[in-house]
Amino acid sequence: MFDEGTGPPVVVIPGVQGRWEWMRPALRALSARCRVISYSLGAAKTFDDLVAQVDRVLDGRGVERAAICGISFGGMVAVQYAAARPERTSALIVVSTPSPAWTPSPLQARHLASPWRSTPAFLASSPGRMWPEIAAAIDGWPSQVRFCAEHLARIAAAPIVPAEMAARVRLSPGARLAADCARVRARTLVVTGEPELDRVVPVSSTREFVGLIRGAEYVMFDRTGHVGLVTRPDRFAQLVGEFVNGSSS
Repeated sequence: MFDEGTGPPVVVIPGVQGRWEWMRPALRALSARCRVISYSLGAAKTFDDLVAQVDRVLDGRGVERAAICGISFGGMVAVQYAAARPERTSALIVVSTPSPAWTPSPLQARHLASPWRSTPAFLASSPGRMWPEIAAAIDGWPSQVRFCAEHLARIAAAPIVPAEMAARVRLSPGARLAADCARVRARTLVVTGEPELDRVVPVSSTREFVGLIRGAEYVMFDRTGHVGLVTRPDRFAQLVGEFVNGSSS
């Protein structure tokens, strides 16, 4: 569990890997502007179980109402929570999240079908997918190498469970999410990276939320793709922090 900072509270829901520790640079940077709460996704038999976990996190930290920020898969949880709990949602931030119409790519589908067996190949191919984004976001090879070493250390300290990741994706609400979007009343910010740099979730998919959620605002996080919150944590904190503070006032 992460709980640091003062000011308006914001709950940051991690992506499908389920570990808040992977987001530590972004959480620390954002905690200079808000009270930041994050957690690891728990075991779930239904998607509603993941939504209910947000209630338990808020109750456990003594928070009645907060901004809800979902990263990638976590954005789907955030949208459904905002739709179901408007009285507890002061603002909604959706970051690089698959839309209701999203379907896995052929490569992603193979990983879902055999999560443990495909993990070595997935990990081996990750540097090639992520390097263009790292090179765009971070200036100079010494800083780029240092980032890679630090991020790998975070991943090693909070390892993924491939079968749990695949199970979460299978729980995705699909078309039901579109109906949830129509029920959202909180002020909403949709954030993506640049289209050519996000190799995980197409930017066009995330941008669908702008039309699905009434009054949603959109910002493109420049020089980033899917992991801008860790490659450029200070800029991420500025975008989200200003939105959360503006919504609270």
